Amino acid sequence: MSGQREMKEKNPWHTPVAIIITVIGVIVIVALVIVAVLQNRPLAQKYKYGIVLDAGSSHTALYIYQWPAEKDNNTGRVEQKQCCKVNGPGISSYASEPEKAGESLKACMQEAEQWVPKIRHSETPLYLGATAGMRLLNMENSAASDKVFKAVEEALRKSPFSYEGTRLLSGQAEGAFGWVTVNYLGDRLSQGLETTGALDLGGASTQISFVSDKYDGSESPSNTVNFRLYGNDYELYTHSFLCYGKDQAQKLKLAHQTQSGPDAVEDPCYHPGYNKTKMYSVLYESPCVSNRKPQGPPETFLHTGTGNSTQCQEAVKNIFNFTDCKYSQCSFNGVYQPTLQGPFEAFSAYYFVMDFLNLTDASVTLEDVKKKLELYCATSWSQIVKEHPGIKEKYLAEYCFSGTYILTLLTEGYNFTSVSYSDIKFIKKIKGSDAGWTLGYMLNLTNMIPAEAPDSPPLPHAGYVSIVSICVVVIFILLLFSIRPLWLRYFKKQQIV
Repeated sequence: MSGQREMKEKNPWHTPVAIIITVIGVIVIVALVIVAVLQNRPLAQKYKYGIVLDAGSSHTALYIYQWPAEKDNNTGRVEQKQCCKVNGPGISSYASEPEKAGESLKACMQEAEQWVPKIRHSETPLYLGATAGMRLLNMENSAASDKVFKAVEEALRKSPFSYEGTRLLSGQAEGAFGWVTVNYLGDRLSQGLETTGALDLGGASTQISFVSDKYDGSESPSNTVNFRLYGNDYELYTHSFLCYGKDQAQKLKLAHQTQSGPDAVEDPCYHPGYNKTKMYSVLYESPCVSNRKPQGPPETFLHTGTGNSTQCQEAVKNIFNFTDCKYSQCSFNGVYQPTLQGPFEAFSAYYFVMDFLNLTDASVTLEDVKKKLELYCATSWSQIVKEHPGIKEKYLAEYCFSGTYILTLLTEGYNFTSVSYSDIKFIKKIKGSDAGWTLGYMLNLTNMIPAEAPDSPPLPHAGYVSIVSICVVVIFILLLFSIRPLWLRYFKKQQIV
């Protein structure tokens, strides 16, 4: 027994001081481990939201976007959460009954209230951007345009969201924001990759936007937009052609065909067997063609189809001016356009028309498009109706024209060749988000794309905590060894006593 007692007294770890130091050290280590575990445990993701209403010429759509709340205004990925198509036509169609423009938005606004968490309602920005349809109405009747906007604003102010205003977008802004959207969603901006051009086709206007190494903006400053995004500078060429969306282009073509005021029109852009009586007053009510109305035409004309894509393309070419150009090079109507560069992504009506015609696959060549349109346009109207029973005849009748118009616009208008046509990708969505101007518009207004590349810490948080823990343990061990002489001195005194 006395031997064991002597061994305990000689063992320094059995002294009160050593025991206290050891216990404290263990507590510190355990505390650091607990803190590291708690700090890095998975947490429920919190999101912020933004809402943009796209008030187009033919319809209005509401888009809800979300992004990680803790990464607001930095590197958080903004994604589309929901899209709601407003029932009825575009708000510009309510010029004579402006209050109905506001009422038409009610259902989608109620849907947005359900999708966005109630706790986030008051801090969720709400925007409405109006495009070519309202631009045309504003040109034709600014008083009516103001009344429509007022009715829409009154409806949106009643929502629980943070209403940020209604804006009439310029064509240039529409094109530029579409370019931002497709390049942002494609991660081209954050990674400094080669950008893709944007081709947008609506009902009343069409936009082309791209970056070209050979374009410095000096020849046509009005078509230039400069961006600084993620630390990179972009000089963007963008132009919007009002009245050259597919619906208004159709009116331009028909206006050209009815210049003499005939009571019947044979149209190669419509299927054989198609015939419908149409009113001159409806055709020429658009500002795009109102100044071309023939003198004293009959009230109606019989519109019949002959189904010839080659002749259709010749008819479509009549709405373009390919001869006047005061610049080094032009697209059409005397508008400067630099040499095409890089890949392009075509969306909106480009996609919907070409998808219907089964021409969106990357393997489809320009020659394939021409052959497909030739066969499709020549198909009898009765067979087309039979093959597509679920589509309204009004829209079904126009695909021959729309496909031919897209082909002509791209090749004759924008100068895509058999080779460069393969650089066009027809898209509807990118990573779950609709391609279009709305996301770029919201990103711009909320400053969610930094002008400078965001800084990032040299180490991830988990690695940082681990290194700190190891350092503390090492320091603790070194401390124990550093006070070892004190232990020995203390133990010797105890033995002498």
